[in-house]
Amino acid sequence: MTDQAVAAGGNELSQDAGRPAATEGQFLGRTRELKELHVDIERAGLDTISGRKAPRARVLLIAGRPGYGRTSLAEELARQVAHRYRDGVLRARLSEPDGTPVPTERTARELLTGLGLPTPAGADEDELGQALREALADRRVLLLLDDAVAAEQVDALLPDTPECLVVAVSGGPLTGIADVRPCTLGGLDTKSALELLTRYTGSVRITVDPSAAEGLVEECAGRPAALVLAGGWLAAHPKAAVADLAKQLRTAGEEGSPLARVFRLAYEALPGAARRMLRLLCLAPAGLVDPHTASALAGCSLETARATLDEVTALGFLRGVDGPLPQYEVPGCLQPLLRTLAESQDRPAELQLARARMLERTVRLLQSCRAITETDSPQAREKLAGLPRALRFPTPRAAEEWLRVRRPALLGAARLAVADGELDTLARRLMAALVRAMVAHYGTQAVAPELYGIHRLVLDVAERRDLPREQAAALLNLADLDAQTGRTAKALARYRAALDAGRAANDPYATGRAMESVGGAHQELGDYDRAADWYGRALAQRLARDERVDAARLYGRIATVHTYAGRYGEAQRNWRAAIAGHRRNGDVAAHARALSELARVQEYAGRHEESLGTCQEAVEWARRAEDARLLAALRLRLADTLERLGDPAAARLHRGAAERMLGEERHEDPSARKQNANACEIRSTPGED
Repeated sequence: MTDQAVAAGGNELSQDAGRPAATEGQFLGRTRELKELHVDIERAGLDTISGRKAPRARVLLIAGRPGYGRTSLAEELARQVAHRYRDGVLRARLSEPDGTPVPTERTARELLTGLGLPTPAGADEDELGQALREALADRRVLLLLDDAVAAEQVDALLPDTPECLVVAVSGGPLTGIADVRPCTLGGLDTKSALELLTRYTGSVRITVDPSAAEGLVEECAGRPAALVLAGGWLAAHPKAAVADLAKQLRTAGEEGSPLARVFRLAYEALPGAARRMLRLLCLAPAGLVDPHTASALAGCSLETARATLDEVTALGFLRGVDGPLPQYEVPGCLQPLLRTLAESQDRPAELQLARARMLERTVRLLQSCRAITETDSPQAREKLAGLPRALRFPTPRAAEEWLRVRRPALLGAARLAVADGELDTLARRLMAALVRAMVAHYGTQAVAPELYGIHRLVLDVAERRDLPREQAAALLNLADLDAQTGRTAKALARYRAALDAGRAANDPYATGRAMESVGGAHQELGDYDRAADWYGRALAQRLARDERVDAARLYGRIATVHTYAGRYGEAQRNWRAAIAGHRRNGDVAAHARALSELARVQEYAGRHEESLGTCQEAVEWARRAEDARLLAALRLRLADTLERLGDPAAARLHRGAAERMLGEERHEDPSARKQNANACEIRSTPGED
């Protein structure tokens, strides 16, 4: 849970975590604590004292209850010492707004992404933790780990180098991590607390009655979050004296903490509609709110939501997150207070309806985000035209920027929707829309790690609701990502499970796709007999359904594994079947490629004369297909074959022609070449090539 910062406003964005960080000149007090933390950075550790080299990074712990400015102090320390760490500051939050620990796998992935390093989809906690430690081994980084729940979370992320520094924020000690001295926070000193109030009230009301102001600080226990709310209340009541607020707090009784008492007073001063919206913000995913989220939760107009968010932010209930789009953060210390209010003042059905409205709005925004990329599609244009103006994006770039900024909240919304268990239909629509939008804007490979997590959520819902068709689809998607990252055995197990689910759903597409993919996994593992068997099963299904294009392709896959196994006769028979199928289907390019592969197998079998004839036929078909790259490769193969047959002059002619073709290709437009390569990469997924 992120504390309310001591700073009253003007936050700068932490690029690694997408959250506010205190800026120079706005941090108040904590002089003693900062001095102790600086000393702790420099002091000799136990290993150094005993004559051993420190094996791991030093850990500084800032401990205290939420609302005492733990995060703000950690950010200020990071700002002051950042120049010592040439590779920058990395930030990560280790708990959700409701206090649930964030899985170490997700945190390690976020940190690796912050370093600009790839994170294989589906990699587990141990793999990612090791990758992070290896990445930090030759770097000098300051690692700020906020809202740690347990020592195990921090320990799993500790760099194995004393060149790095870890600043951890927690509610208590991190027992189990050696050589950690906690810096425990209490309230602000009176001078800093009064200065914080002055930022809201101006100096006159503080100096005119300093005793009352000090009494107010005492009522707030010097707690920054309480002081911010008190300052916001005073700013909203310019005619009220500081003594009036202090008196109201004293007469409010002793029930609850100082923060809870100030919160209740400030909350009750809000208009009814603003109170309702504020307490419903505890439902916002990842604690991040934008006007659309607030509008949907409260069931009000977008304009009303914007005005209310600005109002409650000015009063200290929210923090503005710096960035290109309006976004706000619900302080972690206020989350339990808002949740208690929502549960006591709103019926469960009303809260569920608010969640449903928020998810429905998110789905429609994601659909709009994707549709803006399909400007050539009449269906997409029609869908966009049917959306309210407030849900449309002006340009694809604006949609991509929204998707980038809101991605943590969108992924959080998917996780919360699945965990809820009562909104599975909306959860499924949300995840489908999120996948399509991310792929449309960034491409499959770029978002593969996020897709892996979403497909696992889809699988959870499918298993819970006994939806075998969706279960098969999720398993196929997960297995494809496993196969792409080299986890072939895991992919094989998932392909088999997808086959069972496809059969249970009586889904011929999923069944055929799974059988072919099982064959592909066995091929990757070098088990060519099983690969040929499974390809054969898939082929039988395609033939029974008269799916001629897929059948021709499968003949080629069967021929390939026979080639790998050295069974050249079987390989040639299957390539001929593939050639016949492509010819019937009118697929000139596939026909040319199949002839090329047949020529290769004939050459392996020592039948050079036949290979020469087949290769020449393939050249003609490649010319018809206008496939320059294949044509060049065939020319080179012809040259090799002619040399073996004792005709070097003809070989030189073909080799020269191939080199000219390749030279021309190297000088073509590089952006177009990259685009073509990307298109091929996206199409050639496991089990589909």
